[in-house]
Amino acid sequence: MSSDVISDMLTAIRNATLVYKEKIDITYSNIKSEIARILKEEGYIANYKKVDAPNKSYLRIFLKYGPNREQVIREIVRVSKPGRKIYVSYKDIKSDEFTTYILTTPKGIITDKQAKKLKVGGEIICYVR
Repeated sequence: MSSDVISDMLTAIRNATLVYKEKIDITYSNIKSEIARILKEEGYIANYKKVDAPNKSYLRIFLKYGPNREQVIREIVRVSKPGRKIYVSYKDIKSDEFTTYILTTPKGIITDKQAKKLKVGGEIICYVR
């Protein structure tokens, strides 16, 4: 049993895109919702919403594909793990136009571009290409 819920979320997204699923449901948490918000803002997923069930809430993520069914998310990788946290200053963030890093900072969960703009560092959660 895994205790890393973020890694479980990223794996669910990765596996679902490999078999071209339209949507996935994962258990809801605020941090997962924030990661989904960033994925939507950056154009990696079509949409997301919170679904309330009788016993627990779920986060429904609607996946996105290109016009010829090519995957929009080519790679989604967990960087910081529960046993090994990776922290970075905003000056040391290596980014390019094809990769989006998602960080947790004192300003909330933001992308690498927002972190450089706000001049704030933090823990790297994952990156998406």
